[in-house]
Amino acid sequence: MEMIKLDISNALTNEKVKEAYKALLPKGLECNTSLHKGDGKGSDFLGWVNLPSEVSPELLSDLQSTVDMLRRDCEFVVAIGIGGSYLGTKAVVEALSDSFAQLKGGDTPTLLYAGNHISEDYLYELLELLKGRKFGLINISKSGTTTEPALAFRLLKALLEAQEGKDFARAHIVAITDAQKGALRSLATTEGYKTYVIPDDVGGRFSVLTPVGLLPIAVAGFDIKALVQGALDMAHTLITETTAEVNLAVQYAAVRNALYLHGKKIEILANFHPKMHFIAEWWKQLFGESEGKENKGLFNAAVDLTTDLHSMGQWIQEGERNIFETFLSIETPRHKVIIPEDKADLDGLNYIAGKRVDEVNKMAEIGTRLAHLDGGVPNIRISLPELNEYYIGQLFYFFEKAVGISGYLLEVNPFDQPGVEAYKTNMFALLEKPGYEEQTAEIKKRLS
Repeated sequence: MEMIKLDISNALTNEKVKEAYKALLPKGLECNTSLHKGDGKGSDFLGWVNLPSEVSPELLSDLQSTVDMLRRDCEFVVAIGIGGSYLGTKAVVEALSDSFAQLKGGDTPTLLYAGNHISEDYLYELLELLKGRKFGLINISKSGTTTEPALAFRLLKALLEAQEGKDFARAHIVAITDAQKGALRSLATTEGYKTYVIPDDVGGRFSVLTPVGLLPIAVAGFDIKALVQGALDMAHTLITETTAEVNLAVQYAAVRNALYLHGKKIEILANFHPKMHFIAEWWKQLFGESEGKENKGLFNAAVDLTTDLHSMGQWIQEGERNIFETFLSIETPRHKVIIPEDKADLDGLNYIAGKRVDEVNKMAEIGTRLAHLDGGVPNIRISLPELNEYYIGQLFYFFEKAVGISGYLLEVNPFDQPGVEAYKTNMFALLEKPGYEEQTAEIKKRLS
């Protein structure tokens, strides 16, 4: 099988950036080694490094049994989770699904999502949809007390038990949680739910290759063995490639840090395939939550092209020159559509008649990369031979390894997220949660 490719030539047109990149390469290689030795910051959260090789045939078989039960008995399956407990699954499912699958119908259950925000209208509409329908729940939370998923689970569990009875609910609720502790583990033990473990040493944004992602992705009908194999092959490549100039993760980490050091403070992930929108959302969490600390780190943004060329394209071309782009490209689409000739040619498109739509899209991509480069926007290109489970697995592991290296180059801990707690403290105080009385009093003073 082929491997994904990385082209950084359009990012190294500035001599100072090129010098910084060359200086960072050996440091990046040391950071890669440190990830495997476990002697850097956040070393207690490095379980993802060897995770692809630890997904056992027994686990995959067990997951498949649960998948078969849910697919047999349910019209809908709701995956409940937020952040890393949601985005990896959504990224794979949206990338590989037929764009109009829900309109076409089918024999497989529809995968839905909850607990990834707090929207009363969304939850009302979801509950209304599920009334009178057979559904199952996959509840994903290490603690079981994270507000967004816990709230959604409470509502959905109540509906499921009321409709189908406790026995059906017990058999069709799956808990993916901590091995021993937490509210969800206690509830699962009490109720007798089927459970899977989120490893202690794997943070949420690195958890897509654990049951967190594997179970719902398989429920949606996709090949998790190929996903894991892609990650495994990329992991093997990134540990055996001990020369910085050919290690893709080291190169990507080094070039983005070189650009950052020379005034490029925003990285825009751009794609020309709308199915990759949620891969970009997953990437935004992975890099933003890993690097945005100690007043450091690139700001991560994303655009879907050519769509956003008609909105954000003007700013990218001629706005502040504090940005660079990373393009995600798919070499070969799944389907073939030929542009027909029209006798009247009123739209003026006969000059491309007989060409594939993808050829037009590729020329738009090349033209955009050149235009943005001429406009002062360096760019990187990551290309996948095809959009399938195997290459998405490669891409996920590549980005995970790269962000670990990049965080170490920034000298931050890439594996914690202390800033995420700030909004929670304020929210709990405003809701007058027991134990937050002092914060409640303080925040009321601020708002008065």
